[in-house]
Amino acid sequence: MARLEIHQRKSSIGEKADAKRTLVALGLRRTGATVAQEDSPVLRGMLRRVAHLVDVKPAGGTKSERATALPGRVSSGEAGEPLGERGTKSERATALPERVSSGEAGEPLGERGKK
Repeated sequence: MARLEIHQRKSSIGEKADAKRTLVALGLRRTGATVAQEDSPVLRGMLRRVAHLVDVKPAGGTKSERATALPGRVSSGEAGEPLGERGTKSERATALPERVSSGEAGEPLGERGKK
């Protein structure tokens, strides 16, 4: 069967509980989220219930092609390799500059008074 790409374009705030539960069942957690689902009669019924909140189009390409086509996404090579130029979380934490106390500028925190 064909795959459909479902994009949530409107918020579920103020909607009935059934519509909110249908969005969650579709895998849409917030406005702007996009998921791909296999087309089926059940899916079509769910989409009919929340048609005023979502946009639907045929999904194109493979999953990896869609992931790299999304703006702001950075793909990584090997597992554990840094993502893009920002590096891994632990690398960013160690690269932070030293904190400065409210005393003299440039003096590391905790070093004040040890002159």
